[in-house]
Amino acid sequence: LLQVLDHLDDHLKRSQYFRFLWFPHSENVSIIYQDPTSKPPSSSTSWFWDYAVGYYLLEFLLWISTFVPSLVCWINRCFFWLLFSSRVENVATSYKIFNYECRFKQHVQDWAIPIEKTKEALLELKAALENNPKMVAHYPVEVRFARGDEVWMSPCFQRDSCYMNIIMYRPYGKNVPHLNYWLIYEGIMKKHGGRPHWAKAHSCTQKDFERMYPGFPKFCSIREKLDPMGMFLNAYLEKVFY
Repeated sequence: LLQVLDHLDDHLKRSQYFRFLWFPHSENVSIIYQDPTSKPPSSSTSWFWDYAVGYYLLEFLLWISTFVPSLVCWINRCFFWLLFSSRVENVATSYKIFNYECRFKQHVQDWAIPIEKTKEALLELKAALENNPKMVAHYPVEVRFARGDEVWMSPCFQRDSCYMNIIMYRPYGKNVPHLNYWLIYEGIMKKHGGRPHWAKAHSCTQKDFERMYPGFPKFCSIREKLDPMGMFLNAYLEKVFY
């Protein structure tokens, strides 16, 4: 993990779409480069590894781990070596490359922080898990990067950003303890100036968004003019704007 974080600029320069997957409770990282190419289509996908192992076996083992949480550490390390430790190359049209199997039901959080905070924030998350041995985290923590923009309500507004996505699966639909993990993660993200992904879970309210987004008051003013009766609001958006 430290090798990737210490050479992050080199990875970002090497690939147009660089991201990496960290496997909690370990130092293991899977590096992913995604770039345009003129090579003919090719694929290393395998039903056995991608579904029999990477889906069905994983779901069964994570279900077992709901009774024995300490198994999660072993599962993360084992599946890294089974599915992510070897070098593979896939060539296809962009939508096939950028989309990937999300497996089964899951709880997800995804915040964008200033790109220069990547190393500090991820190491804090790692330390938090190490200091709370009863708290387990499923793999992977996906770390990806995006250029800054000028969209008022964009998590990347006026800054190059790192998205740090955490996940807790729900094997066979079963809920898993995740609240403590969620709160610690959110605390780290807020500490480093994070902004949550709009389509994923978070506990932020209007006051939080006022601090996070310089353009928030302007956006609210326009929204109220265009929708004075609140026709397009729902329970989630009411929490955001009021």
